[in-house]
Amino acid sequence: MTTPPTTPSGPAPSGPAPSGPAPFATRRLDAVPLRPAYADEMAAVLADPALHAYTGGAPEDAGALRARYERQTAGSPDPAELWWNWVLRVRADGRLAGYVQATVRGTRAEVAWVVGTGWQGRGYAKEAAVGLVRHLLDQGVPAVVAHIHPEHAASAAVAAAAGLEPTEEREDGEVRWRREAPQDVPFGHDMA
Repeated sequence: MTTPPTTPSGPAPSGPAPSGPAPFATRRLDAVPLRPAYADEMAAVLADPALHAYTGGAPEDAGALRARYERQTAGSPDPAELWWNWVLRVRADGRLAGYVQATVRGTRAEVAWVVGTGWQGRGYAKEAAVGLVRHLLDQGVPAVVAHIHPEHAASAAVAAAAGLEPTEEREDGEVRWRREAPQDVPFGHDMA
């Protein structure tokens, strides 16, 4: 789990990317654009206080989550910034398991991912993060950044799997991870 972008808990893109989030899929997951209607199911997915061990805060009930999702889906008040949010649906059983998000400004996206405790340990976070980075690259967003608590080894492993590398930069005590793809190299060909 990474710390969600500092926008009103949402992500946003701008520049070459379209104005709203397009769905994408990985081998086992469907990343579906966020809707307030997902709040009830997501409140259960995100109910474990342990999910906030590195990011702070506490689980939100369905009403608070719905209100947040309404703000996120309304979009950023800053026209230069787009908020893209997806819930992660496990294709095998149709259940939601977490979310990914990207705040996009120009050709840079700040990303975050959270997978509910009951779905951890199955590789879903890595799969979702890799899929998110691939999706952003396909949308013309070559620079991806995540902020990860220095003691959160699982999230660091997810970031590394998605091709991000730690930098010396810190924000609110978290390590900034970054991936910048060459403009002319397709995804996957620039990763070792």
